[in-house]
Amino acid sequence: MLPFINMHFNKKINIQPVKVCLWAIMLFCGYSLHAQESADKIIAVVGRNRIILKSDLELQAAQAKQQDPGFNEQSKCLMLQQMILQKILVEQAERDSVLITDEDVEGQLDNRLRYFIQLYGSKEKLEQASGKTIYQLKEEYRDAIREQMVAEKMQGTILENIKTTPAEIETFYKKIPADSLPFFPATVEVGQIVIDPPVDQEMDDYARKRLEGIRNKIINEGKSFETMAEINSDDPGSRDNGGRYDGVTRNGSYAPEFVAAAFKLQNGEVSPIFKTKFGYHIIQMIQRRGDEADLRHILIKPEVTSADFQKSLSKLDSIRTLLVSGKMTFEEAVGKFSTDEAAKRTGGMIADPQTGNTVLDMTKLDPGMVLLLDSMKQGSFSAPHIFITDQHERSCRIVYLRTRTTPHKANLKDDYSRIQEIALSQKKFFKMQQWVESKLPSFYLKIAPEYQDCAILKSWRTNNDSTK
Repeated sequence: MLPFINMHFNKKINIQPVKVCLWAIMLFCGYSLHAQESADKIIAVVGRNRIILKSDLELQAAQAKQQDPGFNEQSKCLMLQQMILQKILVEQAERDSVLITDEDVEGQLDNRLRYFIQLYGSKEKLEQASGKTIYQLKEEYRDAIREQMVAEKMQGTILENIKTTPAEIETFYKKIPADSLPFFPATVEVGQIVIDPPVDQEMDDYARKRLEGIRNKIINEGKSFETMAEINSDDPGSRDNGGRYDGVTRNGSYAPEFVAAAFKLQNGEVSPIFKTKFGYHIIQMIQRRGDEADLRHILIKPEVTSADFQKSLSKLDSIRTLLVSGKMTFEEAVGKFSTDEAAKRTGGMIADPQTGNTVLDMTKLDPGMVLLLDSMKQGSFSAPHIFITDQHERSCRIVYLRTRTTPHKANLKDDYSRIQEIALSQKKFFKMQQWVESKLPSFYLKIAPEYQDCAILKSWRTNNDSTK
């Protein structure tokens, strides 16, 4: 829904995009399996055999109540509507042969499990909290993940060609009552040119030799790989867990060299030394299950000296001179000099990872960046400096402040991209309403009597005789 416009959509079907985090909610809301079974009852049926259980709804509602004290029965009705909508989208996807591959489902499962393993601290702690092994968790929630992904893909197909024109955005803005305009916090558009310090060849050779010595102690002296990882590894993500990573897959977020080395190994085998952009590695295979593996890992990073950092800072200083003099544009400098490949795709501008928007709320920036920008003027470039990357590495950069706004009421000049985003959201919202209205009569839909008083579902029932 729109975050700042008081509009009533209940005259028609009130649809919001499908975002059902069923898997995470069911995993961690703390309900026992016995409690789920005792509450089970079919409360809705879509199509021939797509059912919604009371326990599914109650589990999600319990989680929502923990996060939002204002959650009420009307909210639960909306939640049930979203669950029914997901089933409708999946039913339509089956009719239209919209499919999700097994590899995509496994990748999503792996990503979510990896997140919760990090959240809980280890695979063992996650298994203890859930009362299930990783394998059992994947088996139990694979179908739910697949259904969610199919629904999202079907919804994406419905909405993929929806766009807004400048005229539509202006019309949308003019329809907002003046007293309903939001008060936006300060925003910035900020970019950066990053140059990672070069590694001296002598330090690179030393890192490799150090790892050769560690590998020799494991292979020839019988030292524990786990212990050697805890003592020596430069990987903060696995060091305290004996270098262990569980559920590694070929299509995960690991470096391609890492994946290639891992899946050549048999259980218990230790890899030769190999190199990625992070440094030198060895891997020990713990257990491999087809295209999934549990393993241990040791990383040794070549040490970067102060002289290496000074080389990057000096180069950035020269680049800044070109920028300030106007002899090179910021976008040109990013393309020619930046070692951050991801930044090159956005012309060096820092973007919101969820929306891709480069207009950033100052309250969401890290304190170091806020402090830096506070002393900069719009259109200016910072002095070269060392900073900490998202991967917790030290690197060098200069920062470019393209635009800045002060806290203000929404207006087209300063907030065009935000208003465009909201206008597009509304347009998609109405498109989903129209789609459901057109498709609902073709679906069998039955809702349990205790939920038929949900006002938000009344128009659905009148569009489908099966619910009367």
